[in-house]
Amino acid sequence: MEGVAVYIAIGIASIFALWIIFYFIPVGLWFTALLSGVRISLLQLVFMRWRKIPPQVIVRSMISSTKAGLNLYRNDLEAHYLAGGHVRDVVNALISADKANMDIKFQTATAIDLAGRDVLEAVQMSVNPKVIETPPITAVAKDGIQLICKARVTVRANIRQLVGGAGEETVLARVGEGVVSSIGSAESHKSVLENPDSISRVVLEKGLDSGTAYEILSIDIADIDIGKNIGAGLQIDQANADKNIAQAKAEERRAMAVAQEQEMKAKAQEARAEVIQAEKQVPKAISEALVNGNLGVMDYYRFENIQADTNMRKSISEPSEESSQTGYEGGQIGQDEDEDSGNKPSDDKE
Repeated sequence: MEGVAVYIAIGIASIFALWIIFYFIPVGLWFTALLSGVRISLLQLVFMRWRKIPPQVIVRSMISSTKAGLNLYRNDLEAHYLAGGHVRDVVNALISADKANMDIKFQTATAIDLAGRDVLEAVQMSVNPKVIETPPITAVAKDGIQLICKARVTVRANIRQLVGGAGEETVLARVGEGVVSSIGSAESHKSVLENPDSISRVVLEKGLDSGTAYEILSIDIADIDIGKNIGAGLQIDQANADKNIAQAKAEERRAMAVAQEQEMKAKAQEARAEVIQAEKQVPKAISEALVNGNLGVMDYYRFENIQADTNMRKSISEPSEESSQTGYEGGQIGQDEDEDSGNKPSDDKE
């Protein structure tokens, strides 16, 4: 039993040792590279393990590039991997560019990859242009009609501008700005609906792809819809504002007129008060005239009759309880005084 356990332990140790050996010395990978025409030593593969570089990534990339006719160096691939790049994507992009007769150097491809862009997608977009659609763009023509349009922009990647060039968002923003400017300069929305290609021509002539990572091939207006009548809405708002201003001024004038009316009423009350003060002096003046002999009794009764007649006429012209009562009493008093004066005609003569 002890001998069997020893043999089992030796077998397990041997398997573990072989795994460690083949892990650090990938003989199978070395043999594959040798058959593919890639010259690399087992020692370099061991050094890759120690440098924390997966040998399969480097060797497979070198095999692909060699079979495609590209001459790539192991040190360059290792340096790009250690810099955080995607070695396989760079190699595949270089192979695709070579097949498409595009002159892209290894340094350019690694710079694009380290800049955060997908270099393989950029090469594919250079070969097969991409169509991007703008969101709904709202613009207003000179006649005040709102138009809502969508545009399809066909772009091709500009390899030279991928590093430091603007992205798709900038292209869409510039196209939207050009569409708004083109529609805004149109005299009528009908002309835009009749010739939507005029927008494309105007926008393309502005060179919107300068400084971007893409080259604009064409701009097509996909759809145009009529929106609101902005001009009429603005006129309605202006009319409402003018109406409110006129109403405010009219209310101000009415308030001033009311204030002036109240002021005139106050002045009339003051004048009436002065008249009442003056009327209070009349009985005193009459009594003084009677005492001094300047006014006879018949003259006084005639004055009372005239006053009663005046009150009666006022009560007829202004029918109210107070005026009617005042006029009636005044007339009654006048009649009584007439009767009294009729009884004493000889006294006044004497």
